[in-house]
Amino acid sequence: MATAKAKLIEKARQFAALPWRDAGHGIEVLLISSRGTGRWVIPKGWPIKGFAPHASAAREAFEEAGVGGIIGKDALGQYSYDKQIDGEVSIACDVEVFPLEVMIQHPSWPEQGQRELRWFPREDAAGAVQEPGLARLIRKLK
Repeated sequence: MATAKAKLIEKARQFAALPWRDAGHGIEVLLISSRGTGRWVIPKGWPIKGFAPHASAAREAFEEAGVGGIIGKDALGQYSYDKQIDGEVSIACDVEVFPLEVMIQHPSWPEQGQRELRWFPREDAAGAVQEPGLARLIRKLK
């Protein structure tokens, strides 16, 4: 549980994939539940040594959602949020977001069963996330 005593530490950088597909009636976005709060988010994580930013984002999409496909090498943009760690520390994070056209849902992946996955119409996905900057990026997709 977060307290008023949470300490803010230096700004950090993360990379995220914005998984999407053309469902024939419009763009759909895959959101996943956060393990800590259960809120709707996109797959994201810390930079992975030896990986380009877009490759780190694609790796997070596999580990957290079990999806793969065509990852854009250019970011759609970025958004900011405060990552809470054990209610004691808050890390201000800038998240660089890369579009991921989903081509495959793997039968198994590292965080399978730890998160809920749900496809949303683009506008519904934008409304489901808490970060205004992420909502703007979802609306901007394709």
